[in-house]
Amino acid sequence: MNEKLFLLINSYAGHNQFLDKLGIFLAKGTPYIFILIEVFLYFVVKKKKEALFAFYSVVAALLINQIIGLFYFHNRPFAEGIGTMLIHHKPDNSFPSDHATFLFAITFSYIFFKVDKTLEIFVFILAFLGGIARVYVGVHWPFDILGGIVTGFIGALIVYLFKNKLKYINNLILRIEYMIFRGKN
Repeated sequence: MNEKLFLLINSYAGHNQFLDKLGIFLAKGTPYIFILIEVFLYFVVKKKKEALFAFYSVVAALLINQIIGLFYFHNRPFAEGIGTMLIHHKPDNSFPSDHATFLFAITFSYIFFKVDKTLEIFVFILAFLGGIARVYVGVHWPFDILGGIVTGFIGALIVYLFKNKLKYINNLILRIEYMIFRGKN
């Protein structure tokens, strides 16, 4: 089923220049868009604690990925000679997708901490498109993306469940920020 889904999505790669460029942009660019959203949320919107919780969610989720990688290795599609590859990638472990994990950890964190309904919907759609794009460009299997969604969810859930403990770290970071940027006056 994983291979059939992969071939269904990836079969369009290399046939339409617009779709290829869009797929490459989404596959490579969505993490940068999410970083910009995080910076905007922290510095402009002043939802600093929510942005910090999303950052912690990413760290927790990617740590889970590293632990999974110690026990389970899965080749990328191109390493098995399957599909069309539109971007270069190392033939390292594909499961779960670190890109999808990153995107969905932030997405689920925003949802859990009720950042803003419109933003939550926007990042969910963008994360989903970013995940599909990783399959489209030939560097991930669909189940890698599903694994990233699950680990992103678990990372965000862990942070949400421990939010009261993490408030101390937030307060320390906010004090340091205040001393650096405002304490000089």
